[in-house]
Amino acid sequence: MEKVWHSMSEEEVLDALKTSRNGLSSEEAKRRLSEHGPNKLITKGGVNPLKILLNQFKDIFVLMLIAAVVISIAIAFAKPEPPTIEDYADALTIGAIVVLNAVIGFIQEYRSEKAIEAMRKLTAPKASVIRDGRSMVIPAEDVVPGDILLLETGDRVAADARILEAIELRTDEAILTGESTPVEKHTYILPVNTPTSDRRNMVFMATHVIHGRGKAVVTSTGMRTEFGKIAKLVQEVEEEETPLKVKLGRFAKKLSIIVVSICALVFILESIQIYAHGHMGIKDLIDTFFTAVALAVAAVPEGLVAVVTITLALGARELAKRNAIIRRLASTETLGSVTVICSDKTGTLTKGEMTVRKIYVGERIIEVTGVGYESKGEFLYRGGVIDVKNDVDLSILLTGAALCTNAQYDGRNVIGDSTEGALIVAAAKANLWKDRLEKIYPRIYEIPFTSERKRMMTIHKSIDGKLLAFMKGAPEVVLQRCAYILRDGKPRRLSEEDRRRILSINEQMASDALRVLGLAYREVANTEVDLDEEAAKNVEKDLIFVGLLGMIDPPREEAKVANQLCRKAGIKTVMITGDHKLTAVAIAKEIGIMEDGDIALTGEELDRMSDEEFEDTVEKVKVYARVSPEHKLRIVKALKKKGHIVAMTGDGVNDAPALKQADIGIAMGITGTDVTKEAADMILADDNFATIVKAVEYGRIIYDNIRKFVFYLLRCNFSELFIVGTFALLGLEIPLTAGMILWINLVTDGAPALALSKDPPVEDVMSRPPRNPEEGVLQGKAASILATMCTQFIGTAILFYVAHYLWGRSIEEARTLAFMQITLQELILVWNCRSDTKNAFKVGFTNNRYLLVAVLSSAFLTALVPYSGQLFGIQLFGTVPPDLQDWLLVIPISFTGFLVMPEIFYNRKILRWR
Repeated sequence: MEKVWHSMSEEEVLDALKTSRNGLSSEEAKRRLSEHGPNKLITKGGVNPLKILLNQFKDIFVLMLIAAVVISIAIAFAKPEPPTIEDYADALTIGAIVVLNAVIGFIQEYRSEKAIEAMRKLTAPKASVIRDGRSMVIPAEDVVPGDILLLETGDRVAADARILEAIELRTDEAILTGESTPVEKHTYILPVNTPTSDRRNMVFMATHVIHGRGKAVVTSTGMRTEFGKIAKLVQEVEEEETPLKVKLGRFAKKLSIIVVSICALVFILESIQIYAHGHMGIKDLIDTFFTAVALAVAAVPEGLVAVVTITLALGARELAKRNAIIRRLASTETLGSVTVICSDKTGTLTKGEMTVRKIYVGERIIEVTGVGYESKGEFLYRGGVIDVKNDVDLSILLTGAALCTNAQYDGRNVIGDSTEGALIVAAAKANLWKDRLEKIYPRIYEIPFTSERKRMMTIHKSIDGKLLAFMKGAPEVVLQRCAYILRDGKPRRLSEEDRRRILSINEQMASDALRVLGLAYREVANTEVDLDEEAAKNVEKDLIFVGLLGMIDPPREEAKVANQLCRKAGIKTVMITGDHKLTAVAIAKEIGIMEDGDIALTGEELDRMSDEEFEDTVEKVKVYARVSPEHKLRIVKALKKKGHIVAMTGDGVNDAPALKQADIGIAMGITGTDVTKEAADMILADDNFATIVKAVEYGRIIYDNIRKFVFYLLRCNFSELFIVGTFALLGLEIPLTAGMILWINLVTDGAPALALSKDPPVEDVMSRPPRNPEEGVLQGKAASILATMCTQFIGTAILFYVAHYLWGRSIEEARTLAFMQITLQELILVWNCRSDTKNAFKVGFTNNRYLLVAVLSSAFLTALVPYSGQLFGIQLFGTVPPDLQDWLLVIPISFTGFLVMPEIFYNRKILRWR
C-alpha cells in the first residue's frame, strides 16, 4: 500500500525511508539507485515515424485509390502497343492525391505524439542534496528516495518530497495543478484525504521554488511521482477516430462493397454474352475488364480524399485567424460535433485577473465597477458615484491597500501576486497610483505575509516625518489587533457590536465567493520602533480598523455571451477548476452555466462515487471543483460513454491526459505548458472561452460544407456509375471512357467541390442542436441522389443512345456529346448542393465568388477538351470537336440540373446512407 507521506510526521517519514536529516551515504544512494531506477520519465517506445507514415494508408478510400493506381498501371502494360505517358496519366494523378494526403496526415500526427518528450524536458537537470553529511550538486536522474533536497529560490524541484524545513517557502505549482497562485509551504501534518493541490507540506517534481528556502526528504522518484503518474496517464490514453473519419470509413466500406459487386457482375455478364456469341478471346476479356474498370473509376470519388484534406487545411487557416490554432486537421471538423465543452475557470471563463468588487468602509458596502487590470472604474453607493477625494475613509483604505503590497502595476499589467494587483488597480481607479503614493510615503520597513501570520505589515514615513503602519490580511486576524475603527475620518473605540458587524459582513462577502482582506493602520511614534523585527511586531497592536475589500477573478463578459450561444446551439458548458466549490459555483451562476437543479461536485465527492453512480449523474453536473488529473480523465470518459463529443480545455501538465482523451483537447496558448500544447488538438491563442465557441461555430460550417461537397461528388459519381453500368449490362457501347470519367471527377467536379468548402452558411448554424454522432454524412440525401441519377441518365444516356444508335453518328462523336452534356449538367447541379432547404435561385449565385469562378473555370477547361487536338496537338479521351448545333443540343439539356431542388427531395426516408 502506498504511504500517505503528507499525513505522517517528519520523523515518521525519515524512519519509513530509513534516512536522516544528514542524508544518505554515497554507497546507500548507489544501492537505492539500482533498486528504484533513474529519476526520469520512461517512454513506451517513443515516436515511430515509419509506423505513423504507414497508418496514413489504412483509410478505406485511400486503399481504393491505391487499387485504382495499380489497376491503371497493369492495364497500361497489358496493351499490345508500348505504353505512353498518356497511359499513365490516370495512375499518376491518383497517386499524387494519395501521396499528398499521406504527407499532410504524417506531419500532423508526428507532431501530436511528442507530448511525453516535452514532459521530459520539464524535469530538473541538477539537484542539490545532502549526502555523507555535506551538501553537493548531483544529476537529477541520480536522486533516490531518502535523499535530502536543499531548496532555494529559482530551483526546479527534482522529485516529490516531504518538507522538513520551510523558511518563507513558496512554490509555483501551476505546471502540475493549473492554478497560478503561489503555494505557501509548511511542515505541519495534514489529513490523509488531502488532495494533491492542498498538500502544503510536500513539494513535487517539475514545480518551481519562487521564494524562500527549505529542506525536504525525497519520497518518490521517476514515474512514481505525481508528475510521473500524469506522464503514465498520457501514455495510456489511446486516441480514437474522429467522427468524420468514422463516418467516411463506414461509408467507404459500403461503397467498396457496391463497387466491387457491380464491377464483378458486369464483368461476368459481359463475359457470358461474349461466350454466348462464340468469340471469346483475350482481347475481348481485356475490353470487358476495361469496362469494369471504367465502372470502378465512375463510382470511386477520386477527388474526395484530396478535397477533404484541403478543406480541413483551409479551415485550420481560417480558425488560426480567429485565435484557434489547429494541430490536427481532422479536429477542424470535429469541433462542429461538440456537445459538451469542459472548460477551466481561471483565465478562460474568467479574466485571470483578480478584481476588487466590493468594499466595506464607514458602515457602507460600496460596489466597484471595472473588470480586470484596467484602471477604469467607479465607486458606487446606493446608485450614486462616490467622489473618493472627498471621502476620507475610502481614501485611507485605498491608500493603505496600495502601499501594503509588493506587486507592481504599469497601468495595463500586474507584475507579482494577483491579489495584491487587485488592490493596486482598485486604488488606481481612484487616481491613487502606487508609484506616486510611494514617493509621498516611502516604505522603511516590512514584515512579510506568511501562512502562519496570515497578515502583512509595512511602515512608511510621510513627508512631514510621521510614521504610518498599514496592515492587510485575513479579516479576523487583522480585527484581533485593532482597538479602534475609522468613522468619518476619525478613529473611535472599536465595540463588540462593531466586531460582530464586521465579521458578519466578511461572511456575507465570502458567501458571494469573494476573497476578503481586512485593512488597518495606525500612526507610529519615532520612539516606538527601532526597525528590527521584534520591535516592529510591537506596532501590530491597537490598530485602527479601516475596512474590508472583497475581490474575485471576474467572468469575462464575452464568456457570458458565448455561454448563451452554447445554450442556443444545444451545447452544454461544464466548469472544471482547482478552485474552491463556493467560488466556482458563484462564477458559474454569474456566467449562466449553472441553474436550479444543476449539481456541483468536488474531487473528494467524486472519489466516493462508483463509476455507475457517476455515469448516472454526469449529465447533471455543471461544476467540478478541487479536482485532480485522474478526475478530469474520469469526467471525459463518463461523458463519452454517454455518447457526447467532448471538448476539454487545460493549461497545466495535469491536464494533458484528459486533453488527449477528449475528442477535442484545447490547450491555452498564453498560460499553457508545452506538454499541454503537444497533447492538444487545438491551441487558444487568447485563452478565451468565447474563442472556443467561435471555433465550434466555424467547425459546424466546415462540416456542413464537407457534407455539401461529399453530396455533390457522390451524386455525380453515382449518376456516372448508373449510366455506364446500365449500358454495360445491356451489352451496348459505354457512353464514357475511364479517362473521361477521371477528368470529370478530378477537374470538372474537383474545383467546384473545393469551392464549396468556402461556402458561407445559408442558415444560422448555432440555432440548431449538435448533430447526432450516429447520423450519416449523407443523412436525408438519398432521394436527391436518386433524382439526380434519373435526371442525368435521361439527359446523358438518351443523348448518347440517340446520337449513336439512331442518328448513326460515330462512337467518338456520341461520346463527346455525352461527355460535354454530363460535365455541364454537373456544374449546374453544384448550385443545388448548397442548402438542404433552399434551391439555387433562393440561395443566390454571387455570395460565393470561389464557386462562381470554379464553375466558370471548369466549364471553360472542359469545353477545351474536344478541341485539344487543334489547340495542343493531342486529342484527349478520343473526343472530336463539336459544332454549333451540338452545343445548342447539349446546353439546354444540361440545365435540367436545376430541376433537382433540395426542398423537394431532402429528408425523404429512402435509403438513408451512413
